[in-house]
This record gives sequence, C-alpha cells and structure tokens, in this order.
Amino acid sequence: MRPRKLLPPAALALSSALALTGCFAASTAGSGEASDGERIRVAMMNPPRSGLSPLSDDAFKLSRWSTAETLVNLDKDGDAEPALATRWKRTDERTWTFTLRKGVTFHDGTPLTARAVERSLTAAATASPKPRILDGVDFTAEAKGDTVVVTTGEPDPLVPQRLSSPQLSVLAAKAYRGGTVDPVGAGTGAFVLKKADGTSSATLDRNEKYWGGRARAAGIDVTFVPDGAARAAALRSGDADIVEAIPVSQASLLEKDQITEVPMPRTNTLYLNTAEGVFKYAGQRAAAREAIDADALVDDIYEGRADTAEGLLGPALPWAAERAGRTRAAEPAKPSGETITIGTFTDRAELPEVAATLQQQLKKAGFKVKLEVREYAAIEADALAGKFDAFVLSRATVIDSGDPAAYLRSDFAGDGSFNLSQLADPNVDRAVRKAEEATSGAARRAAVLDAETAVLNTDAAVPMLHERVIQGDATNVVGSAKDPRERELITLDTYVK
Repeated sequence: MRPRKLLPPAALALSSALALTGCFAASTAGSGEASDGERIRVAMMNPPRSGLSPLSDDAFKLSRWSTAETLVNLDKDGDAEPALATRWKRTDERTWTFTLRKGVTFHDGTPLTARAVERSLTAAATASPKPRILDGVDFTAEAKGDTVVVTTGEPDPLVPQRLSSPQLSVLAAKAYRGGTVDPVGAGTGAFVLKKADGTSSATLDRNEKYWGGRARAAGIDVTFVPDGAARAAALRSGDADIVEAIPVSQASLLEKDQITEVPMPRTNTLYLNTAEGVFKYAGQRAAAREAIDADALVDDIYEGRADTAEGLLGPALPWAAERAGRTRAAEPAKPSGETITIGTFTDRAELPEVAATLQQQLKKAGFKVKLEVREYAAIEADALAGKFDAFVLSRATVIDSGDPAAYLRSDFAGDGSFNLSQLADPNVDRAVRKAEEATSGAARRAAVLDAETAVLNTDAAVPMLHERVIQGDATNVVGSAKDPRERELITLDTYVK
C-alpha cells in the first residue's frame, strides 16, 4: 500500500474545521478480511439525517457506496435496465411483474427472495412519511414464486423507473427488526456496510461474494465533512481520495486534474407571476426574458462552472438537446414603468447574487426593480401564494424516477403544487398531461420536450443556467463514477493506484 501523507503545515489552519467534522479514517483493511487493493477514503458533504435509513434521503449515500441495491437501474437517458430484477412485464394497466436475479445473497448470508423484496417494498409503501418517490402513489408489492407483482391504484407507466430509486433499496430481514430501518450488514451490493458512526463516519468492506463480481478496492472509509473548505483541503493534503461537492470558491485552489464538473439536473430559473402585476402580460414577460444576460451570471457568479440554459432541462439529460425551443412566444413589449419585486432566499449562497445581477440587468432594460431576500422557510409561503412579481429559484428538474414530467406538472400545470408562476395555460396543461401518460422511452422523452416547449412559449419561467456539481478525485484514483443524478460514486471498477 502506498504511504499516506500527513497533514502539511499549510493545511493546519483548517484543523479546527476538521475537528468539528471528525478525523479522516486511516486506510487500513476493515474486519481483518483479505485485502489486495487499497481502501478508498471519501469525504462526503452531508451527514446522515436518519441513521442511513433507505426510506430517507440517506438512501443516496447507500447507493453511492454500492452497498444497497434496487430492482432496477437507470441508463443515461433515464430508461430502466436490470439490476436485482432481470426482466419485467406490464400485465395490465395497473400491474407489473418483476422476475428476480438468481444467486444473489444479502450481506448477512440470507438469500434474495421474492418475499424479501415484498418486505422491503411494503416497508417503503407503508412508511410515514412515505419516501418521496411514492408520495401520492397507491402502491403494493406481493411475492409470487420467484417474481414480485407490483400493483398501483392508477395506471403508472413509470413503475420500473420508480423502483430504481435508492429509497426503494432491497434489504435483508434483519434491517427491519427495530423501530427504524438499519442497513448495516443488510444490503446486496459490492461493499458491505460494517459500521456507521452517527454523523461522523462509516466503514465498508468489499463483499467477497458479490453477484456482480469482485470490487477492485478493499473497502471504503467515509468521513462526513459539511464544511466545503475543509473537504477541499482534505483533497489537497492527501487526506481524502474522493471528495464530494467542491465549492466553486475552492475549485480554483485545486489542480485541474483533481476536479471534474458534472452537469446536474438542476436549473436556476426566474419564475414570472402570470396571474397579476406587470408580468400578467406576455409582452412584459418577453421583455424580461430579452433583458436577461445569462452568460454574465455564469461567468461572474459561477466563475464559468455552470451551463447557460437553452431550456428548462439541461445537459444532465442528453436528449434535451433535441428540443424545439420557443415556437410561439410573444414579442417583447416596452418595459412597464411599474415597480416589480423579485424574491429569493439566502439558503443557497449564489441566489442573492443572481437576484442582484438580474436587478441591474432589468433596470438597464427599463424596468423598476426591488429585491426581497429572506431565508427559504420564511419566504416559501409568500412565493407559492404569488406575492412576488418574480422569483429566483434553483430547482431540481428530475425526481428520483429520473423523469422530468413530475417537475413540469408541479411547477407549470394549473393544479401544480409548486406553481410559482401561477400559470394556468390550457396548452401547457394538455402537453403536461400527455407527457405523464406517455409510455417510457423515446415517446415519453418527445412528449416531455413538447411540454417544455409549451411552457417556454408562455415565458412564465426564464431558465438562466444549469448548475454543475464539482467532484474532487486524487490523481491516483481510477474509475470513480461521475453521476449527474448523484446515485453512483464508488463502483466495482473504482480503485486507488
């Protein structure tokens, strides 16, 4: 094994920050198991919030460590592909049958069976609160021989994609014996979760009996480091091999070959109030759209580490480039002399800067603009009630199923639950409904892009830029996953040279 560097004097200034988040784990083989490859030290941004329960957002950590697995995976286009299930069939509008992979065992040595899958899926479907992938979905699972039959209350063409969510991971019976779901030693993946030390660290060893083959790395040592400067310092000093979410402000301090910028399915958007005020009129919305210089936002605020938006959906969805764009948008009118109020929040540090820059750009075009900036918890209700003329938001455009139709409904349909633009447009409603009802694959992607075009034609929302996540890898790390959906990180092929 290669020698590990000690923290150099230049990094000692960050020692207090590191002390708050826990020391980085030493690279030693865990549990005395055979080890012919180095362990990988990972610094992650967010500590567990729910004891690593897969029924929470902690599920994505289990997925990124390749310890818990689902029946289905998603390919780069968001289409379903086999994982613990080898095939599936829709037997009627509300029923799907999944055939399980043979020869799979859980980390505790018990076999993967249809009954085990039924147990895991039922635990998710009956949890309170439900995992968000099942929010509002009537969903049951039943073991039948070596298959699992999934039934939904309403026809749902996205059942396979839903089952790819890490929140629907399949775990051994031992995980469900307490009051909470405990994933330690209960997954099926390439690495066995051996120990979870609260919000400070986690230890995983290679699964020598993994159905998919033998991992290159001996194990994973995880440290949770919320402070972005401390995470970047760990990579610079050699105390971490892989680092999540390098802040833009720290990226320039690292070597170019240590960072990778991964497009995220997240769009920074200016929502315009179509129900009342200045932006009730399409010409005024078009004038605002024409006044915005998104390239300046990317260059000045994001230091070039974002992508200027061509539409609502960004480069994290490669097929979005096939969009038609605006086809019937209104012509810009002369800006109104009335004052408009732009709202945003402080929880994402760049958004107040974006709003301030927009204020200057819109003023230059002839609008009168004032800003209202609060914490998100203190501004969300007013934003949803349409109390602002415009609102700046960084919005995820793809939910856990890998499909953007739900985002289009919630944000732009007349009955959408997150309709900041107060939009009520029959063309948009029809297009969104068609996208939701389309079968998965090329037909659904085409319908989604038609719905995006319908929204863009209204100028109810002006997409400005698509964010990227910056991942840090030591120069001797090979094969770490660069996943826009942030489901994968350490795979079978990831190792330290």
